Amino acid sequence: MFQQNLITNLLGIANVFVDKIENNSTNIEIYLSTQAKEQVCPCCGQTTKYIHDYRIQKIRDIPFQGKETFLYLRKRRYICKACNKRFFEKYDFLPKYRHFTGRVYVSVLNALREKISFKDIGKRFDISSASVFKIFEYIAITTPTSLPVVLGIDEFKGNTNGEKFQVILTNIKDRKVIDILPNRHKSDLITYFLRFPRAEREKVRVLVMDMWENYRALAWLFPNARVVVDRYHWVRQIHWALDNVRKNIQKNLSDWWRKYFKRNRFLLYKKFADLDSEQRLVVLNMVERNTELYNAWQLKEMFYDFKDCKKPRYARKLLLKFILAAERLEMEEFKDCLSAMHNWATPILNSFQHKYTNAFTEGTNNSIKVLKRISYGYQRFDRLKKKILFVLAA
Repeated sequence: MFQQNLITNLLGIANVFVDKIENNSTNIEIYLSTQAKEQVCPCCGQTTKYIHDYRIQKIRDIPFQGKETFLYLRKRRYICKACNKRFFEKYDFLPKYRHFTGRVYVSVLNALREKISFKDIGKRFDISSASVFKIFEYIAITTPTSLPVVLGIDEFKGNTNGEKFQVILTNIKDRKVIDILPNRHKSDLITYFLRFPRAEREKVRVLVMDMWENYRALAWLFPNARVVVDRYHWVRQIHWALDNVRKNIQKNLSDWWRKYFKRNRFLLYKKFADLDSEQRLVVLNMVERNTELYNAWQLKEMFYDFKDCKKPRYARKLLLKFILAAERLEMEEFKDCLSAMHNWATPILNSFQHKYTNAFTEGTNNSIKVLKRISYGYQRFDRLKKKILFVLAA
């Protein structure tokens, strides 16, 4: 009896008898049986002690000592004399309709939190991908009922349910994923946020986004929130404008100079004061060859004075100075940049008062790309959402 208790404690399975253990070079086989007990009929509720027949069920368990482990359970099937129903006795360690133990079930759930595919999880535990999917379907994802003080909103390419983009909501302050939405249509976004009571929406003080107009259209839903454009998205406007000037100039240069410009293009994006002496010579060698490129580069330097401004009250003046200088030059390549500065001036200036960015959100989007890639994409939005929230919102 002591030895039996020792073995069952080691296995972590109660109320069973270990009849035999076979340990070979590739796997471990453990033969189990149980004591007959009076059972309750699942059909009529009457008790019965009559045994109809026996069968041996092979059950997969988690690996032990680095070897595959199988349990061979001698199961009884009882018969109810009242309604003639035949049924198997229940076991705490064996989920219903499964050929693997509850420990395998829990291990698969833990593996589903990793950035690996369903197929690879199945291979790890030697079960089918279909079984992994069934376990995955049991996972329940709760709908959020509250909103954070600093709310981040961004889109990513999910390509599910016929929609190219899906939307991610994050708690930027606490670095948590809140929810995943099926699309970025304005009407659907408004409908989603109207589910939250006004008192809950009033808790949001900062709304961080990129320069997508449908997001800014949500601002009225959060009466106490200030809209902040993520710093990366408005800074890259000047990079695009400067790069368009460079590309147009390169077309008329010799092959050697064209390669020289392209190879050193990233130096043009950097602040001149941050370059070393050799890099400064390279930049000057480029901008002095063309008046348009020199003017565009000077605008970029002026824009960086605005970007690096430490005092929010001076930022507005520096932005206005840049806009007036760019408008005087009337460069075609800077039209989109100027349009963005005009249309998004207030949210851009808000980023000087509220130092929150969408960096956490963008980092989460990169993790979502990994989840998609390892699974070769998701066709169903509900599965993609569940996988993202189960892995990244844990």
